[in-house]
Amino acid sequence: MELQPRRKTPTVQIGSVSVGSDYPVVVQSMTDTPTADIEKTLAQTLELIEAGSEMVRWTVNDDDAARAVPEIIKHLRERGYQTPIIGDFHFNGHTLLSKHKDCAAALAKYRINPGNVGRAERHDENFSAIIKVAIEHNKPVRIGVNWGSLDQELLTNLMDENAKLAEPRDAKEVTYEAMIQSALRSAELAQKLGMKKNKIILSVKMSILQDMVTVYSQLARRCDYALHLGLTEAGAEIQGISSSSAALAILLQQGIGDTIRVSLTPQPDIPRSREIEVCKNILQAMGLRYFKPSVTSCPGCGRTSSNYFQILARDINDHITRMMPIWKKQYPGVERLKIAVMGCVVNGPGESRHADIGISLPGASEKPVAPIYIDGKELKTLKGDHIREEFIIILENYISQKCR
Repeated sequence: MELQPRRKTPTVQIGSVSVGSDYPVVVQSMTDTPTADIEKTLAQTLELIEAGSEMVRWTVNDDDAARAVPEIIKHLRERGYQTPIIGDFHFNGHTLLSKHKDCAAALAKYRINPGNVGRAERHDENFSAIIKVAIEHNKPVRIGVNWGSLDQELLTNLMDENAKLAEPRDAKEVTYEAMIQSALRSAELAQKLGMKKNKIILSVKMSILQDMVTVYSQLARRCDYALHLGLTEAGAEIQGISSSSAALAILLQQGIGDTIRVSLTPQPDIPRSREIEVCKNILQAMGLRYFKPSVTSCPGCGRTSSNYFQILARDINDHITRMMPIWKKQYPGVERLKIAVMGCVVNGPGESRHADIGISLPGASEKPVAPIYIDGKELKTLKGDHIREEFIIILENYISQKCR
């Protein structure tokens, strides 16, 4: 199946970042620190930015958080970081944004959850108040629907209408429709209030993969707003990474999605920036964006008689990570290089020839030598106790000549 062209959307300008079909898919993340804690929020925001988060979202849930927002953004700008900061508002966003003008002005975008802005007549009133502040300050908004906080009045009304049909639809289908209508009705109200289409991003997040893919696919067919993708409450580590990767890949393959986030449950001793690593790897694996040279390495089998190829693959990946801040300034296009580190003769020479530069280490019963391949041709053979050091020198020389 071929990668489908991105669906056409208006371009949404969020601070220094352009979002939409004419621009690369944007990676974003969110802090989990109390925003009122200026030191902790600044530190985690810097961690996310350094890892590659192109937008960072903060919780703005009370007066202390709202007062902290412009102060932290000031620190970021003084350090030279122009990354857009997004304010995440639930329940009291209309009050906080109206009360704290400096917070409203400092943020690059507001996230509004239409399921949490109020009930009955308060719903549209509070939602409208946020939109009016956004228009006043020329800020875009993300209307972020989440099935864990779906507008219950809307869902109940749709369920009641469905029950009256001669052939009622499945309750899950009605929930999908409620998700989509919540997003589209909110966007329509925002535009009626004077907000332009290129100031609106939509999301319809769900925590079950097939549900999330279905509702985003339906929404994409029914509108041309820019879309933010995410599998909400995806879980921790292996579960969260696997589920998010599968969900995002299905949609991105169809050309759906303009910004993405992987939402992982925090784990002890694992940095928050793991979310960013996963996003970048998804986009690179799909050929949508490139962030650093990719390393092809084999899984090992009974032919791989030692763990040397495993250690070398790890060391090469570590070396790339350390050097990328330098390489990306000195060597344009280095992020598109393919490097192979293979463990035996079965696939080693072939994979190495397919890569820009590769090494095929000896497996069981093979001669203790490691041929090096560059641009599909064998360059030389390494042997002895310094294969790692010699290969890294060859790699460095190759990059300096190939990408100058």
